[in-house]
Formats: sequence, C-alpha cells, structure tokens
Amino acid sequence: MTDEPRRLFILDTNVLMHDPMALFQFQEHDIFLPMTVLEELDAGKKGMSEVSRNVRETNRLIDQVINNASFDQIKSGLDLERIHPKRSEETRHLGKLFFETEPLVAKLPAHLPSHKADNHILQTGLALKERYPNRNVTLVTKDINMRIKSSAVGLHSEDYYNDRVLEDADLLYTGWEQLDEHFFETHGKNMRSWQENSNTYYELDVEPGCQWYPNQALVSQNDSGFSAIIRTVKNGKATLEYMRDFTQARHSIWGITARNSEQNIALNFLMDPEIDFVSLLGVAGTGKTLLTLAAALEQTLDQNLYSEIIMTRATIPVGEDIGFLPGTEEEKMTPWMGALMDNLEVLTESEGSTHWEKESTQELLSKRIKIKSMNFMRGRTFQKKFLIIDEAQNLTPKQMKTLVTRAGAGTKVVCLGNISQIDSPYLTETTTGLTYIVDRFKSWEHSAHITLQQGERSRLAEFASDNL
Repeated sequence: MTDEPRRLFILDTNVLMHDPMALFQFQEHDIFLPMTVLEELDAGKKGMSEVSRNVRETNRLIDQVINNASFDQIKSGLDLERIHPKRSEETRHLGKLFFETEPLVAKLPAHLPSHKADNHILQTGLALKERYPNRNVTLVTKDINMRIKSSAVGLHSEDYYNDRVLEDADLLYTGWEQLDEHFFETHGKNMRSWQENSNTYYELDVEPGCQWYPNQALVSQNDSGFSAIIRTVKNGKATLEYMRDFTQARHSIWGITARNSEQNIALNFLMDPEIDFVSLLGVAGTGKTLLTLAAALEQTLDQNLYSEIIMTRATIPVGEDIGFLPGTEEEKMTPWMGALMDNLEVLTESEGSTHWEKESTQELLSKRIKIKSMNFMRGRTFQKKFLIIDEAQNLTPKQMKTLVTRAGAGTKVVCLGNISQIDSPYLTETTTGLTYIVDRFKSWEHSAHITLQQGERSRLAEFASDNL
C-alpha cells in the first residue's frame, strides 16, 4: 500500500451488514477490511434475516474481488471497479480494496482489552494511521459507542452516510403546500377552468424551476377554502383538480368523515383509483389506520374495485419479546394487529345494531380482510388487492422494495407509519424505508403522500403526544 493522499476508509462489520454495496460508495478512495471484520461476517452469515442475507451478499462480492488473485496482488490492493454490478462512468475511478494480510499492532490504553473485536479494529486503525501519516485514515461505523471509543483513542471516525435519504428528516416531502394569500392575484391572469366527468380542473402558469410534484395538495390561506390536487406540471403549465370535500356527512366513507384538511387530503388520495401508491406519515392519533381501512372497505365491499384487503406489518416489539406464538400464519399475526381490530370496531359500530348483526358483519369482514406475515412475501404477486403496510417506519429500504414490488395489476399499496417511533435498532428517521420510498416516489404521477400532523384520537392523546 503506497503512502498516497487518497483517503483510507476502514469499514466496520455493521456497515457491510447494513449495506453490502458500501464497498462501492467511497469513490476513488481506498477501503481496508481488518481480519476481525471478516471473522464477524463469517459468524453472521447463517440465518434468513435481512442482516444474514446482506452478509452473504457481502461475502459474494468480496469473493469476486479476490477471484484468482495471488497473495502479492491482494497485498497490493484489488480494484473494485471491475466487479461493480452497475458499471458506468461513475464507477470507473473506484479505489482499491485492502485486507489485513499481516499483523498490525498499535498501543491501546491499558483499560481496553485487545481481545475484544471492536478494540482489535481500533488497534488496526491506529496502526494504519502510524504507518501512513500522510493519508487520512478513517473508521466508518454505524456503532455510536465505537465512534466514541475511536475518538477517545485518537482515531478519526464517521457514520456511514450513504444510506441516508435526506440530511435531515425535517426536509422530507410533506405532500401538501399552503398557498399564500395573494396567490390567485398573481397567477390568475391566464388561468382557465373546465369541467370533466363532474370534476373541476384549472390550468395556470408556473415559474421555471417550480417545486410542485404530481398529486401534491394545495391549500389556500384565504377564506375561499380552495383546495386542489396537482395532476400535471409540464411546459410551464400546471393542471389542478378541485379536491372533493370529505368533511361533509354526505361524502362520508363507511361512516367516517375527515375532521381536518389533512385528513381530507388523505381520503382524496386513498379514494382515487388512479393513484396506485399512497404513503401516510403522522404521529399517533392522526387517523392513518382508520382512514385507510374506511377507504379500503368502501372500495372493496361497496365499489368492488379490489377483491380483498391484505394487511401486514413489521413484527418488532416495543418492549420485551413475548416469544414464539402458536397457530397458523394469521393467528400468529393477530396479536400484532391490535390497531386493525380497534379500528374495525369503530367502523362496524352502528346504533341499534343487534349482537347477531355485529357478528355477521365481523364474519363478512374476516373473509375479505387477510392478515399476512412479511416473512412469506417473497415471490408472491397480489392481483387486484388493497395492500396495507402498517408500521412501515420499521422497514429497511430493501424490505420496502420487496413488499411494494409484490403489487400486481389493479393493486393499491398504502404505507402507514410514524418516523418518530422507530423500534428497529438499525434504522433512523433518515435511513428508514418509509423515508426512502416517500422521497423516491414523490415525482411519480401515480403516487401520493401526505404528512398528517393534527391529532384527532382524543384530547388526552393529543396532549400526551405534544408534551411527553
């Protein structure tokens, strides 16, 4: 290894467990893998979890790099660009991959036992820093404690940033925008309107570089209460469709009406058959599940747009795990679907109904609502289904892709979640699959997103959400 000015990144095991493609994310800079990392990868390769699959993918990539290389070539570093699965101009100038081919020893503080894997990686990093004083040696790890210890012993460390969708969760697309008070005075000169299939449309001029997206909601600040959905933005023109008012009882969906403008926007998205994918973000009590179930039942039982409702979620407990559950797939998933049952009670509750009528309704719904485990989703195709993915903030981008790509012809997918309540220990607000899919789908004309902020569960729940 030459003493070049290019940076040298030491990858911790958790980075490769999280993203096997991390090997190719450091541009022209070199990567170093300590022997301890290879040992930990070997220990984590067994099993069917997402982490185990990532480890096996990492091992395959490393094997391709080493393929038929001599020991001298391995010592000199192996080119990464020749095995990149998506070779392009951007991958032509990748750095080299180095392995710990000889013992690298540096002095650690006496209170750090060298036999621990993390401390051996720190020791390797310090030895590389001493050997190559002109190179910026950096440890890349997702382990916060590892970064703290690294700083304490004088080794520069960083988090793995490439999996971040955004720099800050506050920058995430909200799905709606409030128009200023004088919007129509400045944009109304060349505006035209027309009606088509009982819907009202508007076309107006937009400025170059306008940051509007298809199916973004626009809400006016003035007293007119104008609300519209952007359908298209092209050639300096934006086409808007006047929003249906679901706050009125005559437009109720399974007895449910929107209690605020955000819920009204959500119901417009959920009830639109031209929108194949909807994501609803919001804190507890904003009505995500209730609105989605009401729209699903309306379009499945009454309008026959979908043959059945399928609901799934990531099974990550908030507290201690209760262990294995007996029964069939649906019976195992039932304890995780408390939110579904609670909201079904609200939707099927009607004044004056007898016990027999309630049981009949529940039996009918049980035949049209299926609860599925994420573990058995690979390889399946859902045709003409209303697929609800609950607690989607606990999914990785790869898991999210696996689920959404199950959608066949005529299927609508709805993702529900709250990125401030992530239970998975490996995800953050900026790396969760829910943030990833909201950002990637915002420009697609058949998708829509809305962030719900106003709680409607109860005054107690809203106060707790704001103050605890």
